[in-house]
Amino acid sequence: MVSFSVSFPATAWALEGFGPWTVTGVRGVLAGLLAAAMLLALRIPLPGRQHWPGLLVVAGGCVLGFPLLTALALQTSSTAHSAVVIGALPLATAAVSAALTGKRPSGLFWGAALLGAVATVAFTLHRSDGTPTTGDLFLFGALLLCAAGYAEGGRLARHMPGWHVISWAVVAALPCTALTVLLALPWEPVHPTAKAVTGMVYLAAVSQFAGFIAWYRGMAVIGVLRASQIQLAQPLLTLLWAVLLIGETLSPSAPVTALLVVGCIAVTQRARTHA
Repeated sequence: MVSFSVSFPATAWALEGFGPWTVTGVRGVLAGLLAAAMLLALRIPLPGRQHWPGLLVVAGGCVLGFPLLTALALQTSSTAHSAVVIGALPLATAAVSAALTGKRPSGLFWGAALLGAVATVAFTLHRSDGTPTTGDLFLFGALLLCAAGYAEGGRLARHMPGWHVISWAVVAALPCTALTVLLALPWEPVHPTAKAVTGMVYLAAVSQFAGFIAWYRGMAVIGVLRASQIQLAQPLLTLLWAVLLIGETLSPSAPVTALLVVGCIAVTQRARTHA
């Protein structure tokens, strides 16, 4: 979750030197090549046929859809406003996971999850003055696609190591990400400054690969439903990084929201989540 909290600021950095389609393609290609090298070096066998539909959902949601749509959104939306996606993502992930697994969390769980989402969304909207942006449609689509990728990846992590899940997903997406780079580079401006390259490297190595290893492992250990709610704290961390890395100002309401979100996380971790 901490790794992912830097993704939006890193994307903003990358967009200073590359277009949104190029950012999506390059981060996917670099992560795919890194994963392919590890899979080959360790001689990891191909996943069973029954796992490939789920891996393609992860690839479509977390490797292609979410990175592209958030990069497009960040062209017109601030980091604070874009954090609305993360504020609603835990609730959406829990809903998708419940639909996939048939688990029925308690009313206490749903109440705390909803309160945490509302608090986080209200805080981020307040930070951006509540003004709708042209990127809102992109953000909503990113939310749905990422929720599906998280829930499906968490389910797969119960059957294979988490790093296998994200590795095969970024490898499966390589034809699409490579084609995206080939098509985007001639049309989008490229100004590879140090900041832009740093952002791109972080997105590829951490946001698109290393962060998912820990994330899916955690989901396998404590379950998708509980793990998803820990991410309620991510928008607040994203805003903190935005202050440190981009120079945005932090609202005085941040500490109050942080305490409320932490309380909601504690409740979801103790609430019943079994069928």
